[in-house]
Amino acid sequence: MPEPYENPEIVAIGETPDDGIVAGFEDNASGALETEDSLTFSNAVIEKIVATACQSVEGVVGMKGGFYNRLQETFTGNAPTKGVAVDVMPDTSVRLNISIIMEYGYFAPTVFEHVRDAVIAELARMTGLVVSGVNLRIEDVVKVEGEPPIVDAS
Repeated sequence: MPEPYENPEIVAIGETPDDGIVAGFEDNASGALETEDSLTFSNAVIEKIVATACQSVEGVVGMKGGFYNRLQETFTGNAPTKGVAVDVMPDTSVRLNISIIMEYGYFAPTVFEHVRDAVIAELARMTGLVVSGVNLRIEDVVKVEGEPPIVDAS
């Protein structure tokens, strides 16, 4: 019977043919990757986690997607991965490209910091993957009904 993992570490290995991210348990004692066990995340799963984390950030009104996302919304009513693209880097970390719609009146650098912190924390909590970079693109600014936000420019 195989020994249980004492301190497993999840690492991204590379892209699968279906454009997914493969993660496996690395045996910390030997540094060798276990070949019997594997954990796979499709890019769509990572994108959905990131999009959900972004939408919980104050000042983010929504996500901005491309043609595929608009088509998906037309037929299904939603596009859960809208506005997010994932790249697996050679060092096995992931880089995130995020496009958002920001609420008018918010300080963009603060929104960026909060988005970055939220997605890094949520990906680490749910997948154990390391984020090597977050690129945030503000695609639009919209005014939301009600009181304007009190913004801190620090």
